[in-house]
Amino acid sequence: MSNTIDNLLHEARRFAPSEEFAANAIATADLYERASADRLGFWADQSRDLVHWHTPFTRTLDWSNPPFAKWFDDGELNVAYNCLDRHVLAGNGDRVAIHWEGEPGDSRSITYAELTAEVKKAANLLTSLGIQAGDRVAIYLPMIPEAVIAMLAVARIGAVHSVVFGGFSAESLRSRIDDAEAKLVITADGGWRKGRVFPLKDAVDAALANGESTVEHVLVVKRGENEVAWTAGRDLWWQDEIALVDADHVAKAFPAENPLFILYTSGTTGKPKGILHTSGGYLTQAAFTHKNVFDLHPESDVYWCSADVGWITGHTYVVYGPLANGATQVLYEGTPETPHPGRWWEIIEKYKVSIFYTAPTAIRSFMKIGRQHPQKFDLSSLRVLGSVGEPINPEAWMWYRDVIGGGDTPIVDTWWQTETGAIMISALPGVTTLKPGSAQVPLPGISIDILDEAGVPVGKDQGGLLVVTEPWPSMLRGIWGDPDRFVETYWSKFGDKYFAGDGARYDMDGEIWLMGRVDDVMNVSGHRLSTAEIESALVAHPLTAEAAVVGAADETTGQAVVAFVIIKQNQLETAESIDVAAELRKHVSQQIGAIARPRDIFIVTELPKTRSGKIMRRLLKDVAEGREVGDTTTLADTAVMSSIQAKLT
Repeated sequence: MSNTIDNLLHEARRFAPSEEFAANAIATADLYERASADRLGFWADQSRDLVHWHTPFTRTLDWSNPPFAKWFDDGELNVAYNCLDRHVLAGNGDRVAIHWEGEPGDSRSITYAELTAEVKKAANLLTSLGIQAGDRVAIYLPMIPEAVIAMLAVARIGAVHSVVFGGFSAESLRSRIDDAEAKLVITADGGWRKGRVFPLKDAVDAALANGESTVEHVLVVKRGENEVAWTAGRDLWWQDEIALVDADHVAKAFPAENPLFILYTSGTTGKPKGILHTSGGYLTQAAFTHKNVFDLHPESDVYWCSADVGWITGHTYVVYGPLANGATQVLYEGTPETPHPGRWWEIIEKYKVSIFYTAPTAIRSFMKIGRQHPQKFDLSSLRVLGSVGEPINPEAWMWYRDVIGGGDTPIVDTWWQTETGAIMISALPGVTTLKPGSAQVPLPGISIDILDEAGVPVGKDQGGLLVVTEPWPSMLRGIWGDPDRFVETYWSKFGDKYFAGDGARYDMDGEIWLMGRVDDVMNVSGHRLSTAEIESALVAHPLTAEAAVVGAADETTGQAVVAFVIIKQNQLETAESIDVAAELRKHVSQQIGAIARPRDIFIVTELPKTRSGKIMRRLLKDVAEGREVGDTTTLADTAVMSSIQAKLT
């Protein structure tokens, strides 16, 4: 493997915090020392400082039945009260909680007092429909304020929400409703995307068509003004019903281990895998990480996380973390290129966003269309940038810093998962000397290691499997209804350690580089190669805007490297005059070694992505191995795969 280490692992560029930033930073270096000296005491202190407890806890962690953890379990709290009422009672009711921007350009600014009032009414509405503590509510909404209101209302009454991303099909929605045994679905007539309304209620109707569901009512928010079918007695208009209920609601306290939400992991086959999170520990780590990783100053910052609430990033860093911390944030309904390629940057300028958190796939898409679009807008308000979702290659990191961040804005590249609930590995912007492309170090209070297949820790400049070695507050509490699957999936490989399913390496400084999912690691002639390594090498070439790499079955080598590459628009003319595939193969050989040279390189105009921006590499693997392409329903543009296949035939 030593011959195939990507140059990115020997990244030489370093960016220390400025003296001014460090002097005003929320996070300080002593957090690591405090957490190291007394890890459980550290988390107890964070929870008392950041969370309002109706009944204070006396026990921090109960690990008597591993891997089923209980954090702060003798305490009681109300998650929605923490996100709403307490800010109003502290005199911050007039602070804007959400600047909402619809894709067509309509907008609303909602204060904490207004949001609290809306959630109280919604809580009363849910109660009037028979929803009680412990009941499950499915939420299938676009990125509108009602999505946040619905989540908080469910939490307020001690029920459990299961948010389903609006891009999922009726079949995916049905499986999630059935697995959670939801009593209520909250949806909308439609939502705006790429200049038109996409229907949502239709998918709910199809999901419930067999008549065997546990769903008793469907609440429908008017958003798209599109026609919908109607089932009398079951279907109710949100706006009509909420006008009928009382505006007063007292938040009741629930035990810290009361279930808060189920979130189904995307791309599952067979029975869906419902990741269960509870209340006290989750809210503690959500608030701590949001405040410290993003250096949040709630009285002055405007924060924007571009994730949809249908994903864990939207749960933790759009809803619970920011609102628990009293932040002012932007919520945007549409896509970054509608109605023009500078839409996101226009929003940042409009609201003077100071903290921006998005995915590497989005950053690389912006690189592809060129810096001239963000340069049309004033982005000087930005002071912290974040990256989430997959490893970010160094060139994209530098572009993000230079073009979006003006050359001096710190970037926090965050690693975590649906299962971890909150950020686990990241720089702290006022403390860490930044390194492009590296996730860097575990956060204070988090214990991470990299092991070989035998469970032995690896050393510097070595790679292996990423594990979490000690319980953490926001950890999943299981797979809904299937404790055996929880143990088998996450704990069977190393017993007392949580196996994340990701490969990682230490560099020579002992800092962590994520190599992607283990199933994204190829075995080529006995050499383990990471798709992330090869993709980074390809994207580092001046011709390349984006790249996706898969391992395809090969009779000679076991697996062969197959790459799908998008050429930068300003390099198309150059690309026509040379053998691009030969040039890129040579480049990869120079960057990594001959063993990593792609067998095939296909030049494409788009890559298959979900609406959240995740590249669906399994579809590319289908193409590379000559199989019929699998399910494309979760793609943002289902025509992309047809276009790719046409180029290959």
